[in-house]
Amino acid sequence: MTKFHYVFPESAPTANPVFFRTYSRMNNGVRESWIDVYDRVIKGFIELGKLEPEESNLIGQTMLDLTAVPSGRWLWVGGTEWSKQPLNYPGGYNCTSTNLVDWDAFGLMMDLAMMGCGTGTVIEDKHIKQLPQIVNRLEITMQGQPGDIPSGQRNDFTICENINDYTVKITVGDSRAGWVSSYKAILELSSNQAYDGFVDVIVDIGHIRSSGSVLKGFGGIANPIRLPDLYTKCANILNQAVGRQLNSLECCLLIDEAAIVVVAGNIRRSAGLRLFSASDSIAATAKDNLWQQDANGNWRIDPDRDALRMANHTRAFHRKPTLDECVEFVKKQYYSGEGAIQWAGAAVVRSNVDILNTKELQQEFLVAYENQQAEQWLSSRYQISHNEIEHRLSRYGLNPCAEIIGSDFFCNLSEVHLNQINPSDLEEQEKAFKSAALSVSVLLNHEFTEPRYKYSRELDPIVGVSFTGLFDFFVNAFGVKWLEWWKQGRPKQNSFREAERKYLTRWKKIVHQTVWQYCDKHGLKRPNRCTTVQPSGTKSLLSGASPGWHPPKAQRFIRRITFGKNDPVALACIDYGYNVVPSQSDKDEYGNLLNDPFDPRCTEWLVEIPVEVNWANLPGVEKIDISQFSALAQFDFFMQVQSYYTTHNTSGTLELRVDEIEPLANRIYEAIQNDEGYISIALLGRFDDIQTFPRLPFEPIDKHTYNALVKEVRNRRKTKDFYAALSNYDFQDFTESGPAGCDSDKCLLP
Repeated sequence: MTKFHYVFPESAPTANPVFFRTYSRMNNGVRESWIDVYDRVIKGFIELGKLEPEESNLIGQTMLDLTAVPSGRWLWVGGTEWSKQPLNYPGGYNCTSTNLVDWDAFGLMMDLAMMGCGTGTVIEDKHIKQLPQIVNRLEITMQGQPGDIPSGQRNDFTICENINDYTVKITVGDSRAGWVSSYKAILELSSNQAYDGFVDVIVDIGHIRSSGSVLKGFGGIANPIRLPDLYTKCANILNQAVGRQLNSLECCLLIDEAAIVVVAGNIRRSAGLRLFSASDSIAATAKDNLWQQDANGNWRIDPDRDALRMANHTRAFHRKPTLDECVEFVKKQYYSGEGAIQWAGAAVVRSNVDILNTKELQQEFLVAYENQQAEQWLSSRYQISHNEIEHRLSRYGLNPCAEIIGSDFFCNLSEVHLNQINPSDLEEQEKAFKSAALSVSVLLNHEFTEPRYKYSRELDPIVGVSFTGLFDFFVNAFGVKWLEWWKQGRPKQNSFREAERKYLTRWKKIVHQTVWQYCDKHGLKRPNRCTTVQPSGTKSLLSGASPGWHPPKAQRFIRRITFGKNDPVALACIDYGYNVVPSQSDKDEYGNLLNDPFDPRCTEWLVEIPVEVNWANLPGVEKIDISQFSALAQFDFFMQVQSYYTTHNTSGTLELRVDEIEPLANRIYEAIQNDEGYISIALLGRFDDIQTFPRLPFEPIDKHTYNALVKEVRNRRKTKDFYAALSNYDFQDFTESGPAGCDSDKCLLP
């Protein structure tokens, strides 16, 4: 098999654009095919994981069959020389969470984001009260421009030098470490007591490479366009806090200003989640009125809080919320998409299942947890150190899509594509879940250089085996009657419920057995939780799966995928017959959306691809309107997965209408009160209910429209070989640096 002969499934028309945009690297001017990526990642697995031929062959075969796929980050960096350097190990992980306890934590999150990791952050008082007081007012003066200093004469690392008693010059180094240390230097100067309340800071960016320069190790190209703003904006935030410690909103803004620099170019949303305490009144209103409308109807965004768009905000309850609080928070999410409810107690229980291994122990612990006596309860029953108890009680941190729970962690997420597997073929299912489990186990061999992550890995190793296309799998397993059951709201007394449980329970058992066998064989500590479900907004497009556990948006829809204008992959899409339109961000001087993708004012393209799910033509399916499935039915399916497959958290976005706010709030309240295992889920008002946006990532269409669009695509198509079309335009490097750490559908919305 060669790269020119590999063909993605016909059921996945999005596969070529997504793969070549997101996972394929450029090597010596030639773009990788799927087979090239396969070769690279398998070699990386064998070297790192000391895999036997039987194990590597299993991972390789399921990857070629698209039944199990390694993590998106590993698809991008796995097997590269860059990935073998200890400082770069985080670049192979989808997601992280870091407790905000010192200035180093801020720098670490910028560093992680620059490597493509999603950054979760716990911003609660017990952490940020450990930060130093702000004692100095900073005045920033910028010097130089990127590219001023020739390549061979640039400093790789940042240099900070005292010019006099109140002046410091920061020469920013031309490297990831250089950017990060310059950012951290600003933070540290604000609290440095060696200065007398004021520091004049000169920031020289002349050693930074210019925009468009190739990043040879990591891949992609440099884009320092937003870097100069970082120092001034951070200084403005810090200056507001002189004489006191930072509050949670200021901490959040400092992180998010760095995130803006990392994702400059606006092709992809930053992957971030900020976890605040439910009692934090400042965080509660952080995004209120972020967008503001004047008397003439014109919209503007509050410039002082613009950076908050870089991450989702979640509220952690350390006691069970009241019914009124649940209603309030569900209502807030419906109207704003922000403020998901997290019941931290359930997260701590799940992440300590090795010692809280019975229902009785878990319930007893939760009583102590709500009464703020969890530390005493643990110390009275287990011979473990104070530091370990502290770590165990902090294991409610979330990654950006909220499918992983832990403290100061990294997680690597593989994925089984259930839509590619016959529901009656138990052997194929076992191979897929074994393969996915092996591919995440391999990265447990990494030893991190940063002490906090090293300690957490030693104490609480984490892996995550996910799946996508579950909804498709069950439609193929149970037929239209299963969809009719959904339409009825998934009433409890039904044989489908037990049939779902059998599949989910079996898959979970296979994953844990495989991970634990690998760990025992290689002398690694066993993770106590190994299964999760990620959103799968991107990897699912490789096989045409409905994302994660979610129902698809419709049986047929237009899928719009974002590219930079004139991106080689987008140009190949045009030759392949797909339509291209300007993105929502491209408007004329009157605010009207542009229609011509080649208009000089256009900066981004949306490639429009007609998609049909693989069961769309089953007899009777046309009578089922998926968009009418109730929020309670979605929640029931979510909890089915959470209860019988997932041992971390199940990432999900429930779509609801206004009349469903109170019933859903009641059900969430009930799930928390009854200790059903609920941790957190995102909620989103349905667009056909409260608002509409043009050119959304998904646009449902009927069968007639789908057939007409497919015919138009075929009529426009100049070649059947996408790779050959792409080779006509591959004269430059990527504008992207691999997949984002978070790819939730929610993050795609304008």
